[in-house]
This record gives sequence, C-alpha cells and structure tokens, in this order.
Amino acid sequence: MTSKVRDGLDQKTVDIIKSTVPVLAEHGEAITKHFYQKMFRDHPELKNIFNQTHQKVGDQPKALAATVYAAAQHIDQLEKILPRVKEIAQKHRSLNVKPEHYPIVGEYLLIAIKDVLGDAATDEIIEAWGKAYGVIADVFIQVEDGMYKETASQEGGWTGFRNFSVVKKVKESDVITSFYLSPADGGAIPAYQPGQYLTIKAQIEGDQYDHLRQYSLSDAPGKEYYRISVKREDGIQECPAGVVSTWLHNEVDEGDLIPVSAPAGDFQLDLSTRRPLVMLSGGVGFTPLLSMVNTLKENQPEREVYFIHAARNGSVHAMKEEMTLEGHGKTMFIYENPNSTDIQEKIYDKGGYIDLEWLKRSVPRESEFYFCGPKGFMKAIYQSLRQWGIPEEQIHFEFFGPKGSLEA
Repeated sequence: MTSKVRDGLDQKTVDIIKSTVPVLAEHGEAITKHFYQKMFRDHPELKNIFNQTHQKVGDQPKALAATVYAAAQHIDQLEKILPRVKEIAQKHRSLNVKPEHYPIVGEYLLIAIKDVLGDAATDEIIEAWGKAYGVIADVFIQVEDGMYKETASQEGGWTGFRNFSVVKKVKESDVITSFYLSPADGGAIPAYQPGQYLTIKAQIEGDQYDHLRQYSLSDAPGKEYYRISVKREDGIQECPAGVVSTWLHNEVDEGDLIPVSAPAGDFQLDLSTRRPLVMLSGGVGFTPLLSMVNTLKENQPEREVYFIHAARNGSVHAMKEEMTLEGHGKTMFIYENPNSTDIQEKIYDKGGYIDLEWLKRSVPRESEFYFCGPKGFMKAIYQSLRQWGIPEEQIHFEFFGPKGSLEA
C-alpha cells in the first residue's frame, strides 16, 4: 500500500494533507455532519444504504470524522490504518456499497471541507484532498472487491441480498426475541466465523427508504439456519426507538421473507490459542459471544472459559440456560438492579456492576478477553482491563466508532 501512495501522491500533496491534521481534529465532525446533510439532500437514494438513526444521534459523523483524521495522519503510510480499513470494508460489503458510490462521497466531502473551513480551504488544499481521496478510495475499493469475490466463491455464498424465510420466532425475554432464518430458495448457506453479523434489509410499509441493520449471529456456525437475537429498542430520552428492532418484534412473523446479505465482520473468535477465555457481555451484547461459546462447546470443549453477563435483572436476561457452561467452564451473572424473584431464587452472582477488583478475583489474568455491550459498559470494561495491565493483543471487542472513544 505504501508504494501505491508514493505512486499516486507527490510529496507536496502529502505535506499539505498532513498540515490539515490539526484542522481536522478541531473541525472534523462539523465537516462530516455537513457532508452527510448535503449528500443526502442531493442523493436521497443513498438513504437506502446509510443508517439514518446513526445520523440522528451523531454516531456516523463521528466515526467518519475519526476515519478521515486517521487517513490524513497516515497518508504516507496507509498500511497503519489497514485494520480500520478492513473493518469498515466488512460493513461496506455487507451493505452492498459499490465502486460507483465512491465518486459521490468524494465530491461531497470536498464540498463540505470547503463550506466549513471557508477561505482557509484554499484551492491548493482542496486539490490535495481530491488526490488523497482518490488514493484512499482506491484502497477501499480493492479491499472490498476481494471481500465480494471471497464471499461469492464460498459454498452457498452470494453477493447483494438474498431472501430468507423466518422459520422460527422465539421470545427470549421481555425485550429480546430470536429469529431463525433459512434461505427461501432452499439452497445452501455458507459457514461464518463466530462473532460475525448479518445485515438485514427492512422494507417497512409506509417508509420511503429501506433500512439496513446489522445483527450479530447468536449461534455456532454449521447449522441449516442463521439465528439473530434482537433487542427491541423502545427509545429513551434522546435516543429514538429502534425502527427496525420494533418492526422485527411487532410486525415480522414466521413465514415472512427478509432480504439478507452474507455474514460479515472482523470480530472473530481466535481458535488458534489455548489461553483461558473470558467473555464479558452487557445487555444484548451477549449475542456474538454466545456464538463463540457455542462454537467452543463443539470444537474446544476442554478450553477454560468464563462467561460473565451483565443485565438489569432476571426479567430482561435472555437465554441464560444457553449461556450456562456446565462441563465447559464457569458462568457468572451480574444484575444491576435484581428484582425480588432474582433475590429469592439467588440466580445471580453479583449485584451492581462488574468492577476491576471483582474481575481480578474471578478470572485469570493470562486470559484472552472478548467483550461486547452498550457504550458505557464497553468503556468501563476496556479501561479496567488496561488498568489491570492486560496487553492489547489479548483484548478483543466489537464497537461502532473509533477505539479512542473507549479510552476517553
């Protein structure tokens, strides 16, 4: 990738891009918010691809700003952001982003830089960013092309969206329901890595645009179905209700068809190591970890595993029996506000929250740590592990947005 940058960008362009790094640190989010507003105004068809809820709460502009900042910072060594590129490319492949979308994004990104920075965005800076964007876009296109080809070449693989039938719908708790999906064409489906997700296309009656959402696969691969376990997001305070999750819970029934893209995602279980494994989940964040645990039960039954799940209380704790690791490891439940039944039946191990001192007493430090859950939970777990001195290479997580958000 370095040689490609050298071939595509002269030193003057690289110097100009690097000189804009402080400006992007200050104005990056304003630029990306303006970018999305203008692009959606002129190309509303792209609303069929982008998550509009993430636009409303500001997650998408923040994530894009972080990516643009990292690209500018490492414009002469883009290989340093290749892990982030691959992570985003997985999302793009699952959303069916195509090469023809990139020129549109580039055009409106340059417009946004000029509009937000005004006279400070000289013709020289805009020209340099145009060149840089071309190189960066080419990297994404090449990585995604490889992913499309790999996905299509798998047994049962496909690109784009394929209709799946809801063969079973199971209520797991007051707020979580599982959907078992099988291909409507009766064909084979490819295996996936435990921890990956599906993208479903929700075509909701009365809505002008499609809604694409990613949901983690919650069972081990190798079955004749895919399973997703979805939390109904009813909406609280500034967070709007989940358009797709409420549709799935309230409108979708067994026998209905849902367009689905092939499994994707780089949050994957490493089966090459025999280190003890610690799984930490909060709320519906257990879903990718449950896929991993079920895989371990089948493939590494001798491995030492600790599954720690945090929930508000027993009424919203889904799939607790499947989380139990009898003969395969130890399961611990942490309830923030246990109800009377929880207390009476003693079905949880700790009240309150997961804290570092408790973690030190409960799991071995030399473990591989995997975690997933709400942002506050993720931030607390990440900071606790780093404070404990756990090396970065033993820390694995699924999180939307820049990793720095967990460190702040």
